[in-house]
Amino acid sequence: MTVLISQDWSDFTKLKEMLDLTDGNLASHIKALEENQYIEVRKSFIGKKPNSSYRVTKSGQKAFLHHIEALQNIIKKTHI
Repeated sequence: MTVLISQDWSDFTKLKEMLDLTDGNLASHIKALEENQYIEVRKSFIGKKPNSSYRVTKSGQKAFLHHIEALQNIIKKTHI
């Protein structure tokens, strides 16, 4: 989500390389994010090769920001 929230669209290969994930691991994460409607998927072809691109939805942005706030609250509570 951190990568996607900072970009308009990002394709599978770029995400895989940036996050250093296997195809299967990234596909599992994408599936979960898509099922929760946190990302939008665009499928196309570049030449004859299929290409999937992803971007964060409004509900995905909201959920991500909520998650960041929760992390910040944990840090504030545990900071000595």
